[in-house]
Amino acid sequence: MGTLPQRLIHLLNEHEVAEMLGVSVATIRRWRLLKQGPRYLKVGALCRYRVEDIAEWLESLPSGGGK
Repeated sequence: MGTLPQRLIHLLNEHEVAEMLGVSVATIRRWRLLKQGPRYLKVGALCRYRVEDIAEWLESLPSGGGK
């Protein structure tokens, strides 16, 4: 058996993403419903998130305070 591709090692579930971002699991689910949060993968009935997609989404959010 071969090793798993590096990308699969970094898949997070909604609970891990919620903890990482400091929001509730309900917020993560609402973002998915409204197509507002980070990109996710469907693995059967499961939703999984790549760390890279979360980082990209965070970078795309508006920030304030600086010029």
